[in-house]
Amino acid sequence: MTAYELLLIGGGAGVGKTTVGWEVSAALQTKGTAHCLIEGDYMDQIHPAPAGDPHRAAITERNIAAVWSNYAALGQHRLVYTNTVSILDEPMIRQAMGGGVITSTCVLLTAEEATVRKRLAQREIGSQLAVHIKRSLWMAQHLSEKAPADTVRIPTDGRSVQDIARQVIQAAAW
Repeated sequence: MTAYELLLIGGGAGVGKTTVGWEVSAALQTKGTAHCLIEGDYMDQIHPAPAGDPHRAAITERNIAAVWSNYAALGQHRLVYTNTVSILDEPMIRQAMGGGVITSTCVLLTAEEATVRKRLAQREIGSQLAVHIKRSLWMAQHLSEKAPADTVRIPTDGRSVQDIARQVIQAAAW
């Protein structure tokens, strides 16, 4: 069985998960480090939720398994996965990867409320800004309280994306 490495990047909306994930991927490419990136927000985009799966966990797991199996068939052994609750879903993601995960690193990106409000106001131009802000602030608190003990917490306020990505890669020892 191949040994896999998993890097999970989580945090509330507006902390920079997707941007940091792409920057981590770019930095790893520059170093010649083989890896693949899955943006978890796309793994459960279905409405209505499948019967018996109201939180979409089962469809998420199936989709991760399908995408990962394609990457693994190409010889990949490192996965960067970004999603709000990825650090809490680590057991499910390991299972979706079919076992063989020997190391996993959980990174919780954080930002102050003012930063989150500003970032979301720039991004959310539709009718859901207030909902996203409320949900993000609640989720940030929830993740802070429920994060596994070995989670690496990285603040994103006032920092360059490149600097944050370097710290994430350092945490994973990639």
